[in-house]
Amino acid sequence: MMNAAGTLSFALAKLHDLPALSERLGTPLAAEDVSAILEEASRFAEERIAPGRLKADRAGCVLENGRVRTPAHYAGLLAEWREAGWQGVAAPVEHGGQGLPHAIWAAVFELASSADMAFALMPMLTAGAVDLLAHHATPDQAARFLPPLISSAWNGTMCLTEPQAGSDLSAIRTRAVPDGNGYRISGQKIFITWGENDIAENTLHLVLARLPDAPAGSRGISLFACPKILPDGRRNGLRCGGIEEKPGIHASPTCTMLFDEAEAELVGEVNRGLPAMFAMMNAARLAVGVEGVGQCARATVLAEAYAAERVQGGQPIASYPDVARMLGEMRAITQAARLLALDCAVSLDRARAGEAGAETRLALLTPIVKAWCTDRGVEVASLGIQVHGGAGYVEETGAAQIWRDARIAPIYEGTNGIQAMDLLARKLPRELPAFLALLREAEQAHPALEEPARALAQAAGELAAAPAAQAGAAAMPFLDAAGCVLGGAWLARAAAADPAFEAEATFFLRRLLPRAKARLAEAMAPA
Repeated sequence: MMNAAGTLSFALAKLHDLPALSERLGTPLAAEDVSAILEEASRFAEERIAPGRLKADRAGCVLENGRVRTPAHYAGLLAEWREAGWQGVAAPVEHGGQGLPHAIWAAVFELASSADMAFALMPMLTAGAVDLLAHHATPDQAARFLPPLISSAWNGTMCLTEPQAGSDLSAIRTRAVPDGNGYRISGQKIFITWGENDIAENTLHLVLARLPDAPAGSRGISLFACPKILPDGRRNGLRCGGIEEKPGIHASPTCTMLFDEAEAELVGEVNRGLPAMFAMMNAARLAVGVEGVGQCARATVLAEAYAAERVQGGQPIASYPDVARMLGEMRAITQAARLLALDCAVSLDRARAGEAGAETRLALLTPIVKAWCTDRGVEVASLGIQVHGGAGYVEETGAAQIWRDARIAPIYEGTNGIQAMDLLARKLPRELPAFLALLREAEQAHPALEEPARALAQAAGELAAAPAAQAGAAAMPFLDAAGCVLGGAWLARAAAADPAFEAEATFFLRRLLPRAKARLAEAMAPA
């Protein structure tokens, strides 16, 4: 299997012609530039981030007097990340970024997340904050907030949900009261990734809250920027009330944040906070899908190394048929998921370049990538444990950590069931022709894809007009089938362009693509 950096470079340069797209975006990159950036990102990830992954997991985070202490080596690692300039890869040039295509950032983030998912969550949320502010902040806010975020001197957070709200953000109760100069935020936010930490100079919380005269429901939500440290050096009226004990991502503090008349300023329009926040949420959904790819990749690397070295019955276990099957499945899924996620990331760049249809493609692919790639991350990590046998179920090998870390990704940034409903009940009725065009592309990628792509197209037409209950019951298996078909198509295209992908493509099309038929039968069965 071609290594991660090699696959990413090949796909961006050869399958997506990123050099030509980058020219249209005003940041020209030759294929050699793409390769050089990703080889350096891979080196940084493997030499600087990955060696501390197990240590960080074991150390975890500690809450002391409202302050969170993270693993000891993270401060130095963040300083190296900052010095190398990785945070600003795709950020606006006018505020200190490099302005490269988002697809380059997605590739860099996959490598970082694969090296240590807990650490990479901080840059992920910060990148989302940068994207939100670049589109919705005033010029003055952008000038003050973007440079420290882009340099990673500050980190950014998404303060969305509350104990009573869950995924229903219309139920939030956090209040914002005008005070003459700005606003005062009071309330409680939960599950705030990197909400409190000891390694960034400051933390900028992007908070959803209600004004006193706001209408009920989601139409009455506004968005506010609320820094931990105020410009005059005072600590703002907010603190961490607790950190969650979690199965995985131990080194990423998941915080309950308490706001007590914290000083804040409005971002965007009054009562239009949720649409603004979707800029950050959609970027995060793509990034979480990429996290799933990263965990696939790390699990595969560990399993391959163990299977090559572990001798049973006088030969490495990699030579036994069932182990070879599991390794083949891990490799094929990893590559298919990686290529599918890149299609989504490149679609974002094409949309920014004004390409017709790119915005719709991005909207259709985002829930598929978020859900399919994260489910595969858990699945491949579980296979990795199985390859290790008993050694995989103890912490020493690191295989179990990948599984524990990966398990959160199908839950956060909108559960995978929510993503499936977004695709089937919301987007397909509006964008059915564009989805069918995606399937026609897949059908042409390889003869093995013709039947499943056509069956999926027929199901899409039926389900787009189905009653809500039927669509709800069908949504998750339908999305799973769609991810399998579209991911398989990208793997087939890669194999047609480079024989290095032939083994993974053949395995996927012969052994894994039939699962799409089974999932589609499940989707179309009576609820």
